[in-house]
Formats: sequence, structure tokens, C-alpha cells
Amino acid sequence: MNQLLEKILGNPTYSELDKKLVEKVFEFAKKAHEGQRRLSGEEYLFNPLHVAYFLSELGLDAATIAAGILHDTIEDTSVTYKDIEKEFGKDIAFLVEGVTKLSKIEYTQNPNEKKSSIDHLSSLKKMFFAMAEDIRVIMIKLADRYHNMETLKHKDEISQKKIALETLEIYAPIAARLGMGHLKGQLEDIAFPYVYPLEYTQLIK
Repeated sequence: MNQLLEKILGNPTYSELDKKLVEKVFEFAKKAHEGQRRLSGEEYLFNPLHVAYFLSELGLDAATIAAGILHDTIEDTSVTYKDIEKEFGKDIAFLVEGVTKLSKIEYTQNPNEKKSSIDHLSSLKKMFFAMAEDIRVIMIKLADRYHNMETLKHKDEISQKKIALETLEIYAPIAARLGMGHLKGQLEDIAFPYVYPLEYTQLIK
């Protein structure tokens, strides 16, 4: 959290009010996720803070950074859309709800089954952009997926392959479409060994 605040303070784009907003959101999310831990054993809030820091590095507005901290609250805690709207306004509540909606989009195609996969992927990507409504929602979701990929080793093998496949087929192409070639490459590099372990081993050799 201190690193995040330093990042915000070091950028003249953000005001003192922005810093106070992020601090308030942090305390709210900390209370909402109290007692929750990730499979890695880390406190649950570890992921939202990484997401928020990633968004601050991109120079996104304070509302987006705040929504990054709150992005799992509707889905994983007792916090509701109305709670967030009451505390932080409609814009932030809208962003958090948007990320929650995108979490329902899944891709489970077998990587070895090519038939109809191109049409299926095209439909999913269109749905992704249509459901997001706001580009900031997609940025939060990409930041979340990036951190989740970095901690994928703590998942079981089936979950690893499923998440990695989604990343290769949906998230990496979307990052590329948004002109984020570096992020696309990072997502692909992390996902590839989980989806194509044999090919990865051969490539390393």
C-alpha cells in the first residue's frame, strides 16, 4: 500500500484527494476481505493491491485504481454494488460491477480441438468488449489476470491449464488489440508452459 501511495504521490497527475480516496478504499477493502487468504497463504488483499499498482503504473485515473482495489469485493465478500456506490459513488461502483460481470466469461476449449474454435473465440472477445462497456473495466481485468498468472503455481493442475488457456486465447489477444504488446508477451510467456508442457520442454532444450 505504501508503494502504491508513493507511486501516486510521485505522479503530478494525481491530487491529494486522489490519495485520500485510495487510502479510504484500501481501509474499506481491508475490512471486507478480513480473514480471507489466497491459496499461496498470502492475505487476499495482496492481489487487489498488485492490480491497483499495475494500474497506477499505466497512469490510469484514481477511480480506476480504487476499483482495482475493490474489484473482488462484490464477488467474494458480502459487499454489494449499493455499498460501494454509497461509499465511493456510481463511477467506481460501475467499474467494480463491470469486472464482476467479466469474471463470468470463460473459455474451456481443448487446445487440441481446432474445429469451430476460431468462431468461438471471436464471439467471446466481442462479448468481452460489449459487456465491459468501459475500457477501464478491461484494464482492471487485464491487470487482475496478469497477477493471477504470476501466482498460478499455487492452483491445481486442471485449474492451471484452464486459466492458462483462457489467458492465451482471450486475454493476450485483447492486450494486443489494445496496443499492449509487452503485456501480451508476458501473459503468453507465463501461460505457454501450462497449456503446452511438452512443446515448452522441447523449446527450452
